[in-house]
Amino acid sequence: MKKRIGSYPRVRVEGGGRGVVSQAGAVLLVETVRKTGLDQAISAALAPWRKPRAVHDPGKVLLDVALAVALGGDCLADVGMLRAEPAVFGPVASDPTVSRLIDTLATGGKRVLTALRQARAQVREHVWSLAGDAAPDAAGQVVVDLDGVLVIAHSEKQDAAATWKKTFGHHPLMGFVDHGRGGSGEPVAALLRPGNAGSNTAADHIEAARLALAQLPKKYRRGRRTLIRTDSGGGTHEFVDWLSARGRWLSYSVGMTITDAIHQAAVKVPASAWTPAVEPGGEIRNGAWVAELGGDCLNGWPTGMRLIVRKERPHPGAQLRFTDADGMRLTCFATNTAGEAIAALELRHRQRARAEDRIRAARATGLRNLPLHDAAQNQVWLEIVQIALDLLAWMPLLALTDQARRWEPRRLRLRLFSAAAQLATTGRRRILRLAGHWPWTAVIIDALQRLAALPAPG
Repeated sequence: MKKRIGSYPRVRVEGGGRGVVSQAGAVLLVETVRKTGLDQAISAALAPWRKPRAVHDPGKVLLDVALAVALGGDCLADVGMLRAEPAVFGPVASDPTVSRLIDTLATGGKRVLTALRQARAQVREHVWSLAGDAAPDAAGQVVVDLDGVLVIAHSEKQDAAATWKKTFGHHPLMGFVDHGRGGSGEPVAALLRPGNAGSNTAADHIEAARLALAQLPKKYRRGRRTLIRTDSGGGTHEFVDWLSARGRWLSYSVGMTITDAIHQAAVKVPASAWTPAVEPGGEIRNGAWVAELGGDCLNGWPTGMRLIVRKERPHPGAQLRFTDADGMRLTCFATNTAGEAIAALELRHRQRARAEDRIRAARATGLRNLPLHDAAQNQVWLEIVQIALDLLAWMPLLALTDQARRWEPRRLRLRLFSAAAQLATTGRRRILRLAGHWPWTAVIIDALQRLAALPAPG
């Protein structure tokens, strides 16, 4: 009987292998770029910044960095993993060329940011039309979630400062379009701010909302079909007045701070006026009730605003606050949606928690840190991160089905993008042969077939 040594087989490792492609599953992102026309749009947007006799197209260089970030990179040098696979990604610029481009775009300031954002908005509208019933606006309404993100800095970067959580770094304000329970979400705003920026600064929320609305198709840039959701950071008079201004007429659902007036009004609500909260499936949520407040609490706020308070038994170990009452955790939000049950409105606002999932995905896709020094450079980096997140949202939207459409970036990288393949050249054709024993090869093949069936852009 042969004796086993260790738990894993011993293999001999040698270099110099040919015809093997790592990260072969990333061809899904490459095909998404091609079918959505993102490469053409970004190249056209950055054409004014292409130097005469330049070898590399600035749009291609920027997209290469975004692809590297989508595959898990967190700095400009990580574009090297694309450079190692020219059969999949084509010619990739050198590290100095990439750095010089970022410096050039940072110098361009708002003109560059506007050009990139307009290109993304144009492609986004095309992607939603391709997605059909799976598009985030298929139900006739678009939901945009605004939320702040703390990004820690480990060195003295421009605008890095102490944050409200006693860390050091930046405090960007992000916006995401919610894809609902059946999908993920896509970024539509990223406002770079110093670490000491306030959580409830109305001017920043207004600017982030403007950026988000500019990313939507024109029919959703005003009117009740667009819902803006925020936590209590958006519950300010200035921001709510801006959302409900004449000619804008946006729907909103914003968290509110429990003031003394709201606390006293909630305590006086009779037991018969509390309605059980509900879950997404329609069943009653145990230990949670909602009620609508009126009277003096609405003085000074826009006409048509509804104030809804929720009380819930805290989970074991939770510490109650001074604003809680009778052992119940109190939360409150405001909305201008009329004619709908308060339990349904509270459920809709509670689903804003999906923005935390989007933030977690962003942290795993280049937002764990801001790798550059100057604020203008890091704002360009935020645009790159958004392009990467767009691709990670559009590819599942157009190519994946069922549960795979809800996979977050880390799972996409582990199961799909990291698949290896053998490169075969036949005549003038290059073929990637994925490993037959890889559990998700069939998912990759099916997704590529769905992308291939889409019409060519333009």
